Amino acid sequence: MRRKVSQLLMLAGLLIAALPLTAQHVNMDFNDKINFSKYRTYYWQKIDMPDDIWKERAREAIDAALASKGWMRVDADGDVALVAMGATQTKTELETFYDGMGGWGWYGWGGGVATTVPVQHTEGTLIVDMFDAESKQLIWRASATDSVGKDPEHNVKKLNKAVEKMFKKFPPQPGDKKRS
Repeated sequence: MRRKVSQLLMLAGLLIAALPLTAQHVNMDFNDKINFSKYRTYYWQKIDMPDDIWKERAREAIDAALASKGWMRVDADGDVALVAMGATQTKTELETFYDGMGGWGWYGWGGGVATTVPVQHTEGTLIVDMFDAESKQLIWRASATDSVGKDPEHNVKKLNKAVEKMFKKFPPQPGDKKRS
């Protein structure tokens, strides 16, 4: 019985430790002095992704998000210039596993062995910037960071979810608070 409880606690610890690796982080900021209702068209100034496949996927996701907000993509001379950048990096985190937890005693848990190992995962980041085409000033920025796996279909779903979160409350309305 004690062994099963120990195994369940270790499994729960592993699941909790894995949560930060799967959590998607989306941040958004904007110039709150800008009236976004004056913007309706945009053009791509630059899109820099790790490869052409992801470049097209990111462009399609962002184009769809902006189209759903009533914005129209033009080839040049739009109200807003878009820049998107994506990158991946390998991160190392330390994971600690406990074995042989023992039982509860007067001073806490009984004897046990803790093993800490480095665990590597790939993290992807997408940054989308909007610039007023006339003034060239940055007016809006969003970024999303998430773990990247080996399954391209799953990664595309994560990309689409991240872009959806970025543009959920877009365009900012007068009085909106900056969000992150």
